[in-house]
Amino acid sequence: MADSSNAPLLQSRSSYGSTDKTSTRHDSIDSEAAGEIRPSRDVEDDVLPETSTIGRNLSWQSAYILVISRVVGSGIFATPGTIVQSVGSAGLSLSLWVVGAFIAACGLAVSLEFGCMLPRSGGDKVYLEFAYRRPRLLASTLFAIKYALFALGVEATDVLSKSLAVGLLTFVCITHSVFPKAGVKIQDVLGWIKIGIIVFMILSGFYVVIFRPNTTSAPLTHQLAWEHLWEETSWNWGVIATSLFKVFYSFAGLDNAANVMNEVKQPVRTLRSVALTALGTACGLYMLVNIAYFLVVPIEDIRGSGELIAALFFERLFGEKFGRVVLPTAVALSSVGNVMVVAFAMARMKQEIARQGFLPYSSLLSSSRPFNSPMGGFIIHYIPSFLVMILPPSDSIYSLILDIDGYAAQLIGLAVAIGLVKLRFQRPDLKRPFKAWMPAVSIRIAMSCALIVAPFFRPPDYEGEVFYALVLVSLDEGGAEVEGDEVAGGDIGDFS
Repeated sequence: MADSSNAPLLQSRSSYGSTDKTSTRHDSIDSEAAGEIRPSRDVEDDVLPETSTIGRNLSWQSAYILVISRVVGSGIFATPGTIVQSVGSAGLSLSLWVVGAFIAACGLAVSLEFGCMLPRSGGDKVYLEFAYRRPRLLASTLFAIKYALFALGVEATDVLSKSLAVGLLTFVCITHSVFPKAGVKIQDVLGWIKIGIIVFMILSGFYVVIFRPNTTSAPLTHQLAWEHLWEETSWNWGVIATSLFKVFYSFAGLDNAANVMNEVKQPVRTLRSVALTALGTACGLYMLVNIAYFLVVPIEDIRGSGELIAALFFERLFGEKFGRVVLPTAVALSSVGNVMVVAFAMARMKQEIARQGFLPYSSLLSSSRPFNSPMGGFIIHYIPSFLVMILPPSDSIYSLILDIDGYAAQLIGLAVAIGLVKLRFQRPDLKRPFKAWMPAVSIRIAMSCALIVAPFFRPPDYEGEVFYALVLVSLDEGGAEVEGDEVAGGDIGDFS
């Protein structure tokens, strides 16, 4: 009897669903040399052709930073305030973060099964392409559609903040295109800086509780007492759902390494350990920093501050000079790391789209010359990101992006989860190094369905939130991704 441990990750078939003419083509993917030009991914050539030319250069640490820096973006400095503003209470806000972490874990299980089963660059695009064969290349077509222009004819305002955001995007794309190795090192350093800042914030909040009970910055522990925890809570499902979108957006990117699997050393093993480690890190940081906010900033101020909750935290804790200038600058700097990892991953996905011939000048845009980097992918990433930055009014663009991207993510996540169930029945022969727990997949599907219909539940005293229109704009978005740190970079960083 043959040793099953030496079997290939997948088997190539002459046609989809056939049971004969099976051939094995490669050895185990985790045994590949790091610099091989055409690394094995053992995926059916008619659906997922080999395309990698860059080689496996990303270590475990770089892959971890690619994930955690994508997950923990500027949202942790802005999103908690907008959620409290919407739901009204600390209790429901913290509960939503717990629910969000649980649902994120369920979604991650789906992504891990797909990523370990189909370990090649492209992420959700690859999974949808493999699961849904008809219409052919439907997923690539959808992912090739870029962001709709949210506010055609709206004159640009806040020129300085938008100029800074465009400048940051330009710097990131040029750095990753021309100096790819330096770009990876920079985003690694910025990722650790970001984690350090959040840990510092958490320790500062608990420092107030332990050492400064009688100062003007005395801890507000009563806000976390049960009798005050649920005061002024809004239980409207529409409000809760849009707040959940924001929480899910904060966990978005746990599968970011899957977008660059062609470049990750020992990809299957690395994907599993990196994603689970990043999930644990993000859950811990998010819960602790939310508690730190409630210990330092009065909830009335949080409800009024919205996206500027971190600024109030720093100002109340360290005073105006240090709190409103030094640390917010560090926060803005840490956001650069998020923009860098998003651009790094999205450029690879868009290079895959170009290789399939959906765009003009596909041969040029899909090339890795002359710097052994996906320069064409960065060009494709740059253009819609630039338009989304300069066209909409910036007053509430961050919340708008959270809502729209969150809704589109639920549509894609639902399709991916259903595709996974479909493959369980249609392709039981596929080797699955990681197998998602079926109840977790069911929870992911059920929650996505609930959130997809949620925008039709209009909240009382409706003012300015995106509900019905959210559906149409999200469908127009077509799964393209523009990071909130890019769009609102100037606004998030400008706390003064």
